[in-house]
Formats: sequence, structure tokens, C-alpha cells
Amino acid sequence: MRRVFGSVAVFLTAMLAVSACGGEDPLAGGGTTTATASGSPGGGKAIVGSFNFPESVLLGSIYAQALTAKGVKVEEKANIGSREVVYNQIKGGGLTVLPEYNGALLAYLDPKATAATTEEVNSALATKLPPELTLLESSPAEDKDSLTVTKETAQKHSLTSIEDLAKVAKDMAVGGPPEFKERRQKQFKDVYGLEFKEWKPTGAATADAIKEGTVQAGNVFTTDPKIIINQMVALEDPKNVFGAQNVTPLVNKSAQSDTITSTLNAVSAKLTTEGLTQMMQKISVNKDEEAVVAAEWLKQNGLL
Repeated sequence: MRRVFGSVAVFLTAMLAVSACGGEDPLAGGGTTTATASGSPGGGKAIVGSFNFPESVLLGSIYAQALTAKGVKVEEKANIGSREVVYNQIKGGGLTVLPEYNGALLAYLDPKATAATTEEVNSALATKLPPELTLLESSPAEDKDSLTVTKETAQKHSLTSIEDLAKVAKDMAVGGPPEFKERRQKQFKDVYGLEFKEWKPTGAATADAIKEGTVQAGNVFTTDPKIIINQMVALEDPKNVFGAQNVTPLVNKSAQSDTITSTLNAVSAKLTTEGLTQMMQKISVNKDEEAVVAAEWLKQNGLL
């Protein structure tokens, strides 16, 4: 699961822990941007951070611009680093707002957690988060694993969910990262009764392999723009083999205000997986800037 970030060197964490107490983030480099607004009485202040990948930078920009529009004085620190680094910063107060993925955050705090649905994951997080932090409302938008097929395959076999694959999986090759078979083969069989003809390690080229017919189904993330570009179908997962990964604001309580809470909850209410995928298409395919795409989305949804 890509949102559970790998370990970083100890000295790196130490450097960022120091930066969380004040001053510039030594790792942010050219990726760090600062946006400020004069603010209105009661608007409050926020330091909005993001992880070091484009989707998180986009979400951070959405949060920052939405808050600025509501009179919050905002400083934005974009593209900081992995979860190990960023989590320590928001816990320490060096950041106060962060777009998170609830399932990945739970896995980071409790690697043995078994919660799967949005409600289960958020309930578990409520018991695992330190007293300094709180979650706001989760959005319907998820960047999570999926089993994806072409539109033609879905129509030919009447596929809408992973459950529907049980009748045809024996004739299909399935693709994914090298560890996909080891992690999921037994689970798919136990939960959905799936037994694929062949498992192929297609890695980052899984969506291309599906399009080309090298495999008939594959593990593609739900906000991968290739799903839209190639008119693919991410099959529903009614039994939650792939746990929830809802985009959810994580906030340091020291900076929480009614304005910040209501503004970010309003963003969450509008953010969908389809909308996030469309925005990522503009960034990864059209090469549009994250801040520009964020502003367009906010305006389209009456939030800017």
C-alpha cells in the first residue's frame, strides 16, 4: 500500500523535529511555499503541510486556499517528506493542518489494526491519536487499492464488483506489484472465492498491462488518471478487502477554530474520488500546477 510510507534515516527525523519547533523546514527546499492572508477576527492561523507526492501537495493547496478565503492566516509547507517526518511535525505543532489518508494513518499508528470501513477506521483512530491531534470529517474521496478491468471486460462479463469476478477469474491473468500475489491470493479466495489463472508482477505498468490485454484485471489505485484516460472500471469492493483510505483533515488542536473546522469539513463534503482523479489527470497528464488545479476545483464547488 503506497500511502504507508517507508522508514527514513534517524538523522532526518531529528532535523525535522527541530524544524517543527520553529523556522523553515530544512527538507522542504523549493517545494515549500508560503501563502498568507490578513485574516479576519476569529479566523485563526494555520500551517498547512503535505507529503512528498503530487496528490498530497494538491490537497494541501486546496486546504490552504479554502482557509485563506475564509480569513484564516495561512502558511503552506508543501512537499515535506514521508509520514514518519510529517507526522512528527503536526504532532509537535510545526504543522497544524494536514490532508491525511485515514487507513494509512491507522496502519502507521497501529500496524496490527484490522478496521476496514471508513467508520471502523475513524473509530479506531480516535483511540490511537495522541491528545494533541484530532480528525475532522472524512471525505468520500479515496486513493486506495482496487481491482480494475477494461470497460469492455466489465461489459462482457457484467462486472461491477470484485465479487462478480468469481465466475470468470479462472480464465484471467491478474497483475499488480511483485508482492501482490503473496499479500492477496489467499484473501481473495477466502473472501470472494477468486482463483485467478495467473498472477503477473506488472508493477507500475499495471494499468498499461490491463489496456494492452497482458492481464485482464489488475491492482490500480483509484485516483490513477489512467482509469479515466483509458475508460477503465475500478470494481467495487463490498467486503472491504482493501481497507478505507478516505482523504481526511488531521488537525493539531492548538490551532483548531470554528472557521478552520467548518471550512475543511465543507471541502471534505465536496471532494470525491472521481473529482480527485480528474484533478490528478490535469497534473500528471496536462502538467498543470497543483495550486492552479486546486483553485479551479474550489471555484467550481463554490468554496473560493
